[in-house]
Amino acid sequence: MASLIAMTALGAREPAIITRGPLTITERFDVALASVAARKGRMADVAKAAEKAGIPLPGPAAHQQGTAYSAFWTASEMWFVEAPFATHELIADLLKSALGDAASITEQTDAWVVFDLAASDLARVLERLCSVDFSSVPAGYATRTVLEHLGVYLIKHGPGAARVYGPRSSAESLLHALETAARSVF
Repeated sequence: MASLIAMTALGAREPAIITRGPLTITERFDVALASVAARKGRMADVAKAAEKAGIPLPGPAAHQQGTAYSAFWTASEMWFVEAPFATHELIADLLKSALGDAASITEQTDAWVVFDLAASDLARVLERLCSVDFSSVPAGYATRTVLEHLGVYLIKHGPGAARVYGPRSSAESLLHALETAARSVF
């Protein structure tokens, strides 16, 4: 029988933690992710089931932290739902059980690389990479944007904290862009 070993998006057994000046970039290997889309005409059913299950469904350009689940808006009646991987490895199945046939749910965990960014002046780094005015958007802001040449989701957790979801296949390119921007600032 094959013995499989889990690898991070950067190809290692342990997540990377990189420090460039005051910026810390942490690869997150512990986040389960699934997409949720309300089926046509079923948004009321999705909202009711999500409330009962404790699954937040924030509005446009927003991220909302919940107890077990967090979510961010991706399009009209569509969200990415996050949860701790240790307790929600089968997040798509858990969401399907909670939301029933009112929503279409797709496992997304291994399609994305997740980087948490922390620095006292994170806006200076991000302004070199994307068109989001990080210093003026509120905490809880979430958007799809282009960082360098890669389509990513950017979530602002606070003035010095952000999360970036990028394509797993471009994990090294995304990390390189983040490190290069940090070197130019610090």
